[in-house]
Amino acid sequence: MIEKNAAHEAGTQKESLLVEQARSDPAAFGLLYEKYVQKIYNYVYYRTGNHHDAEDLTAKTFHRAMKHIPRYEQRGVPFSAWLYRIAHNVVANWYRDRSRRKVIALDELVLYQQWRQSPEGLVEETEEKGELLKVIRQLPADRQQLLILKFVEGMSNEAIGQVMGRSEGAIKSLYHRTLLALRKKMTSQSQRSQKPRRR
Repeated sequence: MIEKNAAHEAGTQKESLLVEQARSDPAAFGLLYEKYVQKIYNYVYYRTGNHHDAEDLTAKTFHRAMKHIPRYEQRGVPFSAWLYRIAHNVVANWYRDRSRRKVIALDELVLYQQWRQSPEGLVEETEEKGELLKVIRQLPADRQQLLILKFVEGMSNEAIGQVMGRSEGAIKSLYHRTLLALRKKMTSQSQRSQKPRRR
C-alpha cells in the first residue's frame, strides 16, 4: 500500500511538472494531450453518440485547454478533472447551440459490453439491457454523466466529484438516488409489460 501511494504521489508530481512546462511549451502540452485524448474522446462520444461530433468536440476541448492553461491553477485537483470540466462545458454548449435533447448514446456501450461476453450471456441480457437503456435515457444529464464516469471511465467517487465539482459524499448520494430511480422505473416498466392486454 505504501509503495502504491508513493508511486501515485510520484506520478502526480511528474504530471504537475509537465503541466507547469505546458504553460509555455507546446511539446509538453502535446504529452498531456497524448495521455488524455482517448479518455476525453470516450467521455464526449458517450455524451453525443456520434463519432464525427465527438472528434470535433474533443479537438475543441484540447484547443480550449491549450488556450487557458496559462491560467490553470493546481488546487489539489488532478489535471484530468480540469479537462473533463472543459469537455462537459463544450458538450453543454454544443447541445445548447443545437437545442437537442441531452441523451447519451449508450447503445454502442452495451454492444461493446455484449461483444466482450459469452454468447450464452448475450441472449439472456439483450432484452434487459434494451429496457435499461430506455430508462437511462430518461435520467437528467447529471445522472447520465455520473453513470458514464462510473461505468465507462471506471472512476472512483472521489474522482467523479472532482470532475463534477461536488464532494465525494454528494456523489455517493447522487449515485444512490440514481440507482433507486433506475430500479423504480425498471420495476414499473416490468409490471406494465406483464399486465395482460384486454381484447
